[in-house]
Amino acid sequence: MPVWTGGREGRAMQPYRGSDGDSGIVAYECGPDWIEVRFRHGGTYRYDARHPGVDHVLEMQRLAEAGDGLNTYINRFVRDDYSARESLDP
Repeated sequence: MPVWTGGREGRAMQPYRGSDGDSGIVAYECGPDWIEVRFRHGGTYRYDARHPGVDHVLEMQRLAEAGDGLNTYINRFVRDDYSARESLDP
């Protein structure tokens, strides 16, 4: 999968509420056909119209806004089908 070096330049991600208090997700950011998800242990991943597809992205956006079920959804339905991951190296 491609690796990118970021691109948020000054934009803050939304904190993920996670109703159970122990979600593996800490923050997210959404665009028209994409979502970026920052995991507690493991970097930031971008999911978009190509990977894993628009239907999954729309559901992930809905779950992110609701603050519930996003980590479970990713683990169950999209796993490694992301379009890019953010490099943790400077």
